[in-house]
Amino acid sequence: MSFSSLGDTLSNKFIQSGPLKKQLEDSQVVEEAKVVLSNMFGEELALNVNPLFIKNRTLTISCASSAMAQEIRLNQTQIVEKLNKKLGRNEVDRIRYLV
Repeated sequence: MSFSSLGDTLSNKFIQSGPLKKQLEDSQVVEEAKVVLSNMFGEELALNVNPLFIKNRTLTISCASSAMAQEIRLNQTQIVEKLNKKLGRNEVDRIRYLV
């Protein structure tokens, strides 16, 4: 009989399926979006945007100004393509921005 730690058992149980797996994947999308935006707009401008969450394949981003929201809108296709490429799967279809 072999034993595994409680942490490993819980990790395997929740990560293989269920809502926790989806939450982990969603948080990965948000974190990768921060990296993509920083690479595209530079560290300083990227401070004016904050990826918040993903729902129904739509990434919601908070923008500090309407000018930054306009930049996100103009570059939406490129952002989505880069993000999906970085993730290795088509996870995001569009971007919603809040000002």
